[in-house]
Amino acid sequence: MRPITYSRADDTAGAVTTVSADPTSDYLAGGTTEIDLLRRNVLTPRRLVDITGLPLTGVEEAPDGGLRIGALARMSEVAASPLVRERFPAVAEALEAGASPQLRHMATMGGNLLQRVRCTYYRDAVSPCNKRDPGSGCSALEGFSRGHAVLGTSAHCIAAHPSDVAVALAALDARVHTLGRSGEQVYGIDDFFLTPAHTPHREHPLEHGELITAIELPSAPVARRSVYLKVRDRASYEFALASAAGALSLVDGTIADVRLALGGVATKPWRAHRAEGVLLGAPATRDAFAEAARVELADAHPTRDNAFKVDLAQRVAVRVLETLTANGRTS
Repeated sequence: MRPITYSRADDTAGAVTTVSADPTSDYLAGGTTEIDLLRRNVLTPRRLVDITGLPLTGVEEAPDGGLRIGALARMSEVAASPLVRERFPAVAEALEAGASPQLRHMATMGGNLLQRVRCTYYRDAVSPCNKRDPGSGCSALEGFSRGHAVLGTSAHCIAAHPSDVAVALAALDARVHTLGRSGEQVYGIDDFFLTPAHTPHREHPLEHGELITAIELPSAPVARRSVYLKVRDRASYEFALASAAGALSLVDGTIADVRLALGGVATKPWRAHRAEGVLLGAPATRDAFAEAARVELADAHPTRDNAFKVDLAQRVAVRVLETLTANGRTS
């Protein structure tokens, strides 16, 4: 048994001050992941600061037509929001594809972005794992790695990022707002997630105690016809083997704007910049979609267990793009 101090935060600035001053402390919100990791001794904070009472909830309309989502808004609340469903349907679809209804009623948007990987070796608390114990090694490199990443990997970590909604947010150029000792910060979603490189234990650029306060979705006409597709081993409560979020607009049959991000196959929500570059100005044909997907996966580094993901990710990306052009979900 380990003693843990528990307290409730009364205001956002006070919560940041409390956690920032104590390197052994952490925030507690929905707790859908953190409590599991505490029980497994993967995370070992000595102090938990409950932030569920802070005024960081809701979905608000921005002056430009975008949305500001509170970090403590529940996943189910955001998925059901008429504003989200109308203006950013891929976000609603990704949220509904994640976890179970019970977990979606508890889990927060900010917590979803910060959730830890589902790698078995990270979560067993004993296997060598550079995320949990930097410098100890990566057991997945020679172990069972069917669910692991093929993009953004390094010799130090190949764990796949688990979030669904983060993939949709990556495709739609979301921004993450935080509050820390240095004041307010805003991160582009692509910069908010770090690839493992030589420091797999560092998944975000946040300093200790820096708190997500909101997620901003900038207005984008193309986003109103966005989609999210997830391929997994079973239809419920399962993480993606491969997923994709996309949005597309056409002018006279030519792609005028395109957004594409991949999930389940990378160490972070993977914005498919190379594929977008191939597609922009190209005809909206299956051949163009397939070529773009092939270019995006050209630098994949699969293991013996997850080599199938290279082809699967390409097919998922093509399916999303075909869906956008086949059912009128283009502008």
